[in-house]
Amino acid sequence: MTTNAPLTRQSFRRLHPISMPRPVSQLPDRVWTDAEWDRIRRGYHARDMDEKWNVFVEGDVLFMHRSWTGRGIYEVSFAPAAGRGRKIGSAVVEADEERYRRSGDEYDCLMMELVINAIILGEPDPELRTRLVELTARASGTKNLSSGVVQHSALGLRSGS
Repeated sequence: MTTNAPLTRQSFRRLHPISMPRPVSQLPDRVWTDAEWDRIRRGYHARDMDEKWNVFVEGDVLFMHRSWTGRGIYEVSFAPAAGRGRKIGSAVVEADEERYRRSGDEYDCLMMELVINAIILGEPDPELRTRLVELTARASGTKNLSSGVVQHSALGLRSGS
């Protein structure tokens, strides 16, 4: 398979669908360009233990699964944006707390955008990363969280591709 060939469900060893889908009411405002959508459609395959996400697209739906467990966390439906590009029209998140402990729609909105931008597209996105640490600190009630630990725990690393 070439590096430009889109990943499919069959590209991954094990995947488990979302067992209890819950709509996400807060969605990113970003519009991804047509070129970015082409890259998003190719997906992303975790290459080592430090990477947390496996991602693929079927039609207009982006599936985000945790790499170690294969559990589906987000299913994100894209739609054409006014003018050009694509935006998220709707999304669901895993609501089974045995599979995924949610922190709320604001956190899920941020994580969906971060996985797309930082993991699939390889953008550094320091503003979104800072918001991730702030939201995590607020949810945990802890003020002195390590930025690196929070980012690695939720987002993981991205190998060069």
